[in-house]
Amino acid sequence: MKRPDARVERVLATLAILIIGLISLANVVVRYVTDASFAFTEEFSVFLLVLLTFAGASVALRRHRHIRIGLLERALPPAARRVLILFQGLCGLIVLGLIAWFGARLAWQEYQWETLSPGLGLPQWWYLVWLPLLAALMFWRQCQQTLERLRGGGLDDES
Repeated sequence: MKRPDARVERVLATLAILIIGLISLANVVVRYVTDASFAFTEEFSVFLLVLLTFAGASVALRRHRHIRIGLLERALPPAARRVLILFQGLCGLIVLGLIAWFGARLAWQEYQWETLSPGLGLPQWWYLVWLPLLAALMFWRQCQQTLERLRGGGLDDES
């Protein structure tokens, strides 16, 4: 069975890196020609870099590409290995669940308070709403990865 390839996250990451490159290039050209620069490039670039980081981490999670020390896993008998994999998966789910929960609360508070970004004066929640969304996507990918590893897939000796 072919596993899902995290297409949503790959598209988001691709768009983020493309937009960062385009606005940075445009800013350099405008600065060279006019001796002034666009005001929005830093704020948008930082936001897009965070989006790129979470989307890329989600893709890496789905493809079993996050760093992991498999020495203990390989040394354990199958039953104990399953317990360890389940423990690892639950720890990841707890962390991602907390990020999604508190990120959603923060985005909601920023929406209610109508906080504006310091650079451009855009609603701050526009930037923050991506944190719980991408953490929830990573939560889903962590579930997929843990189930696949419990079934014997995604082991360290695989390429």
